[in-house]
Amino acid sequence: MTSPAGPPPTGGGNSEGKHVKLLAVTACPTGIAHTYMAAEKLAQAAESRGIDMKVETQGSIGAENVLDDNDVNTADGVIVAADKDVDLSRFAGKRVLKVGVAEGIHHPERLIEQVRSAPVHEPGSTTTASSGVGGKERSVAYKALMNGVSYMIPFVVVGGLLIAISLSLGGHTDPSGGLVIPKDSFWMDVNNIGVIGFTLMVPILSGYIAYAIGDRPALVPGMIGGWIANTGSLYDSKAGAGFIGAIVTGFLAGYLVLWIKKVRVPKFVQPIMPIIVIPIVATTALGMFFIYVIGKPISWVFEHLTSWLSGMTGTSAVLLGAILGLMIAFDMGGPVNKTAFLFGAGLIATGNQTVMGMCAAAIPVMPLGQGLATLIRKRLYTEQERETGLASLFMGCFGISEGAIPFAAARPAQVIPANMLGGAVAGAVAGVAGVKDAVPHGGPIVAVLGAVSGVPMFFVAVVIGTVVTALTTVALVDVGERRRRGASAADAGAADAEPALVAAGVGVLSGTGGSAVVPAQAVGASGPAASGSDGAGSATAAPATTTAEGSSDEPSDARGEVLSGHLTDETVKLRLDARNKEAGIREMAGLLARSGKVADVDELVRTALRREEQGTTGLGEEIAIPHAKTDAVTAPVVGFARSDEGVEWGSLDGTKARLVFMIAVPEAAAGDEHLRILALLSRKLVDAGFRERLLSAGDEQAVLGVLSEIR
Repeated sequence: MTSPAGPPPTGGGNSEGKHVKLLAVTACPTGIAHTYMAAEKLAQAAESRGIDMKVETQGSIGAENVLDDNDVNTADGVIVAADKDVDLSRFAGKRVLKVGVAEGIHHPERLIEQVRSAPVHEPGSTTTASSGVGGKERSVAYKALMNGVSYMIPFVVVGGLLIAISLSLGGHTDPSGGLVIPKDSFWMDVNNIGVIGFTLMVPILSGYIAYAIGDRPALVPGMIGGWIANTGSLYDSKAGAGFIGAIVTGFLAGYLVLWIKKVRVPKFVQPIMPIIVIPIVATTALGMFFIYVIGKPISWVFEHLTSWLSGMTGTSAVLLGAILGLMIAFDMGGPVNKTAFLFGAGLIATGNQTVMGMCAAAIPVMPLGQGLATLIRKRLYTEQERETGLASLFMGCFGISEGAIPFAAARPAQVIPANMLGGAVAGAVAGVAGVKDAVPHGGPIVAVLGAVSGVPMFFVAVVIGTVVTALTTVALVDVGERRRRGASAADAGAADAEPALVAAGVGVLSGTGGSAVVPAQAVGASGPAASGSDGAGSATAAPATTTAEGSSDEPSDARGEVLSGHLTDETVKLRLDARNKEAGIREMAGLLARSGKVADVDELVRTALRREEQGTTGLGEEIAIPHAKTDAVTAPVVGFARSDEGVEWGSLDGTKARLVFMIAVPEAAAGDEHLRILALLSRKLVDAGFRERLLSAGDEQAVLGVLSEIR
């Protein structure tokens, strides 16, 4: 066995090959199947050559079949087949070959040969992909933004809900002004914990945007830069730059670190570059740049906006209310929002409570509107976004406008204009109705606690503004989705996953255990699995009688029920008539409807098409597995159809889909059953003989006989 830094053996014979041990990491940005099939193909290719290989698969729940230090120390090379960022620092001193996940699926033998002459990965360096991946991908900037949003969401939700709970149960209006919680009380402690969550929210957003661009060395400058952006006192501003400032610092930090990495330094300095030199230089440069260059204009804007608003107090209440609503809704805690809020709060002491009334009506509109939008058109949002929407509704009731920030950060072009329109309407209605607020706070909570006069019109303003925001958001997001769908069809390949708040990540299925060879472990084994777009939960273990090839010794069911009875003779079709993907999904949805388990065929089609927008379900090898988790079906159901001519599905290898499986499960069953079915199918379809038998089966019963091998 070679030393960690030495070159691996490159002998060509089997006797020499048996002494070689390789590692691999597979990961894809959408779906379970690509990650899993790449792992299976690589492991099979290695096994056929007598080479030991351990494959780690990565997803939203983290890594499975993890490569430990001993694995790395004894390995002769590492193949990284991934379409998402993978931390390569642990492979320093090893030969590392980085390619797209499609290469792992379609050319595993070539990768095994290439890794033997791949460059040695140096500490702090980045290994670029040797070949591109199929399909059209989102930009690096988009992926980085979504990475930051996905990490920020828990801080928004936890911080916002704790503040809301403490205000509702421990808060009251104070005669001296304000919505207060008694000091040294239990609810003040709860409130303080929530404030910490909100304080960390902005640096987390900035830090993980930077991390997605510049890897680990960018995390510190990104987080510190975000903290500086959110702390206005550092650059003489009464309000920080908020989440918009954090987005700016995140990208600046990430690309600054990338630039510093390109600087050539003496060899003795290289080991400390990623842990000392890069973080210190990038953090200092970014911090000084923000304080002295970016911060001054923000402070100037704040001061002049306040002066401008002071000159408008005698103008029409409708116009003033609309302007204040626009400002409140624009950046939800940033300098523009704070300018309007502090302007209204400052006038309370002078006896003018109407300006704060306008602000108070606009403050809850953004979180309420975005939460309502996730309820109106569920199909436009991921499961995580819908869950965030419920939390946003709750935060809106307590005047926490930051509850809408995840939506605004993920879809700024759609959400911010919708927020501003709804905020302007709410502010204008409150202005014309003469609503007053005696405390510097907003949302329904202040009306419930008796701080608002003109309560009925206050709620009218909030409701109208909320509805306007929700409907406008849905319309704009729907337009954006339609455009992406059209672009995806034209390009014959889908983009990576959208807003998830995402997500932020995707699921994989992999076995546990420490065996060096994956086929006996990674496929069909009991182990956790989750997916950002396909559900979350644990995959069910395959029966003990399953062989390495996935066949079973058990006799097939006389009626031909396979996959736990989810696929029956009713949901098998020998000839798929469709000529394009959308038509194929519609035809497959009609096939599933034969089972009696589909309550709404149109909704099933819409959900499956939205899943295609997150990334094609065409796996290559003439296979497509469209799938959907939706309550349009009452129970899990699977359909299969063959296409003689093939359907263009945007597959990674460019092949048309001739074997089409469609999986549909209710929301409640998505976690376990969805991923179990995907895993079983993915494993078996790797077998070329199995695919050939499916294509040549003469009738439905013959097809079911072949499919009964899936266990």
